[in-house]
Amino acid sequence: MTRLLGDVERFLAHLRDGRGLSEHTVRAYASDLDDLDAHAAERAGRPPVTADLDLELLRDWLWRSTESGLARTTLARRASSARAFTRWLDETDRTPADVGVRLRAPKAESHLPRVLTSPQIDGVLRSLAVRADTADPGAVRDLAVVELLYGSGLRVSELVGTDVGDLDLGRNTVLVTGKGGKQRVVPFGIPAAEALDRWLALARPALAAVVPADPGRAHDARRAAFLGAGGARLGTRAVHRLVAGLLVDLPGGGPAGPHALRHTAATHLLDGGADLRAVQELLGHASLGTTQIYTHVSTERLRESYRTAHPRA
Repeated sequence: MTRLLGDVERFLAHLRDGRGLSEHTVRAYASDLDDLDAHAAERAGRPPVTADLDLELLRDWLWRSTESGLARTTLARRASSARAFTRWLDETDRTPADVGVRLRAPKAESHLPRVLTSPQIDGVLRSLAVRADTADPGAVRDLAVVELLYGSGLRVSELVGTDVGDLDLGRNTVLVTGKGGKQRVVPFGIPAAEALDRWLALARPALAAVVPADPGRAHDARRAAFLGAGGARLGTRAVHRLVAGLLVDLPGGGPAGPHALRHTAATHLLDGGADLRAVQELLGHASLGTTQIYTHVSTERLRESYRTAHPRA
């Protein structure tokens, strides 16, 4: 009989080499399935084999995970990992049937995304503009980054992946490559255009003068719209640190990262009367249902304004 752990390793190799999933994603699968293997070993009192897998064992594993206090999002991910594994076992004839097809996990809790108020985002941009007036290249870049994130609703990965040639300052648009390699053209406003023009003309050349030692990174940097202090393409972690530092002292719950600016842009568009499908197109959402979360945010903001302002609330 085949050891369960051996089939787990073969499945992970399939994800990495056959499906081309990232190392981060493969590590998440590995963590979940290693825990499943350990649970199966404890239950069987010996190293488990693939034939030990059945729906009862999988449900018991999820129940134990629930009792240990794991978040619902983690439980949902574990169930998804197990279902993908058992489906692969069935497709490769390692098991006579897909034993995990009926496995279900608790639904993830739904939380409204963090959205900044107009005064809050105005204050953030004013503070960045003051820093940019010092002509420090990094400060000029930071203003352009935040103006573009808020002005266009880009994902942070889309922003750092932008090349200089993707920016059209004559039309105030950016060509974006989103999830699944899908491209879309996204507009941005005059403040973002002015910040980008200043960055590209006056500040980017200073950072571009620092050439990365690695030839591949140096070649990539020549195309990149945004550069870090080392002359290479600006990374997502640097943008996360920038935005988190700007939002850390502002009131409001939820993550204080670049996605908060995307949420804010979408909500402010809907607050201003933008069509839901237009916002879907701008954000690059495949499903209108994903965009509809922002209608809930707008409704909640309206209710809060009513509660605080209306004398009969």
